[in-house]
Amino acid sequence: MNHSYPSSPLSPGTHVLTVPHGLARVEQRYHVAGSGPVCVAHSGGPGIGWDYLRMPELEEHLTMVYIEPVGTGNSGRLPDARDYTVPTYAQFLHQVVDHLAQPRIHLLGHSHGGFVAQRYALEHPDRLTCLVLYDTSPVADETFWSAAVAAMDLFVERNVGAHPEVAGYTDALTTPLGLLNDDGATAVLRQIMPAYLFDYWGREGEFGPARRLLRMYAEPNRVQGAPFDVRAELSRITTATLALAGGDDFICGPRWARLLHQGLPDAESAILKDTGHLAHLERPALFAATVLEFLKTRGGLSS
Repeated sequence: MNHSYPSSPLSPGTHVLTVPHGLARVEQRYHVAGSGPVCVAHSGGPGIGWDYLRMPELEEHLTMVYIEPVGTGNSGRLPDARDYTVPTYAQFLHQVVDHLAQPRIHLLGHSHGGFVAQRYALEHPDRLTCLVLYDTSPVADETFWSAAVAAMDLFVERNVGAHPEVAGYTDALTTPLGLLNDDGATAVLRQIMPAYLFDYWGREGEFGPARRLLRMYAEPNRVQGAPFDVRAELSRITTATLALAGGDDFICGPRWARLLHQGLPDAESAILKDTGHLAHLERPALFAATVLEFLKTRGGLSS
């Protein structure tokens, strides 16, 4: 596992590791911005391009290391699509953390990236100072997905009068992305993006450009593995954890943050009012203040 650039593992810019995976060697990219203590951020999906997770407000206080997950963007592709699993993503994450050569890091996982962060915290607690589980859940079983579909139905019902295009959102949400190509999967993600925000149309001038830049990669969705579920293991995650969720997040909202808060031995929760699945875009100042206050209190982050 060598070849990275720029010269230092934490220099600003794009870095590339070549990671052994079975008989293959796969490129894993990550991106560094900001200064201060190191916080590694894992984006959601699976299959969403990492760029949406940029957090300039946190970069003012932290060295943010953004993982570009394998199967997306310019990172490598796995030889077998069946390998796009939470444990695999956690293994690649560990290669990056090792490469950074820091005794401990803060770890932030968003949505599906929160699944990866939980698995990482279970396997490598000694590498973490604090854990931020952002709009995620300890389980993604049939009940979880049924709740998401029901919440999307309510979103459609509330908005279809003013925005007739939302009539197809539930069908889009349940589309098997693995049957599409990257452009098709991206089209689905962009179509339903307004549902992930509290007030997309009230701020369309602000959020429209971000919507047009979203990218989804189909390959990580081609094989359905066992449902994610670490509820029985949460008591083993002893890292100080912030379970943060948007109060109006239709897919990973307060219900799932409460499960995390109740199941983790050392957890705090924060529910942001009038906020959907993308608090760092909708309410960046409040989001950053909430995360930084937690890191100051529990992780020793200086003001």
